Amino acid sequence: MRVFKVEEAVECKVLRRLNRFVVEVMVDGKRLRAHINNTGRLSEFLVMGKRAFCTSLKRPRKTDCRLFAVEDRNLGAIIDTQLQMRAFERTLNGGFIPWLRGARILKRNPKLGGAVLDYLLEIDGEELYLEVKSAVLRGGKEGGYAMYPDCPSPRGRNQIRELIEHVRNGGRGTVLFIAALPMVAAFRPNGQADPEMRRLLLKARSTGVDIKAVGLYYDPQDHFVYLYNPNLEVAL
Repeated sequence: MRVFKVEEAVECKVLRRLNRFVVEVMVDGKRLRAHINNTGRLSEFLVMGKRAFCTSLKRPRKTDCRLFAVEDRNLGAIIDTQLQMRAFERTLNGGFIPWLRGARILKRNPKLGGAVLDYLLEIDGEELYLEVKSAVLRGGKEGGYAMYPDCPSPRGRNQIRELIEHVRNGGRGTVLFIAALPMVAAFRPNGQADPEMRRLLLKARSTGVDIKAVGLYYDPQDHFVYLYNPNLEVAL
């Protein structure tokens, strides 16, 4: 289903990653500095010559535009985590995620123990802590899995530990992986990049933390973000 249209999207070519937050791109023959907010390695996307998609920035910054997606299987993998969260909130509020139907956002960036999570929701009269992770690494046989993380994530491990403790004490908690890649069959943790993360996810599920995934992609033909699976398989 269509979620929303990305306004003023333009095609570009990746040239090189300059630092953690800036990528040099080519737009209409001009070299520009594009901001990215995804701190993962993204080594399979940020390679010279890769077709990608940018939007202009609304206010003056040190960069010229914002890189939000990179071509993947003739569509777009959404690497912009803010765009992923915007799509999540739109689908949540529209009731398009069956396992969160009726939920509403009570607070963004709530503290839980020694961690800051993404959301505190209310669902079925109860509070639910929700942590959202971006899964844009394609892996597995024929690239059928969206994977997370692509590098060790101490912060992510701490957040899951806090969710485990919260659920042990009678609370509710969920980890949601946004598989922002076209047409993957399932989500799978990347045990090679972070073996402890996979162990913690298995422990979380056995403790009662829900592990969920949804599938999104960007279509450069009509400039829309699509939700193609609101309850993607999770293969731990």
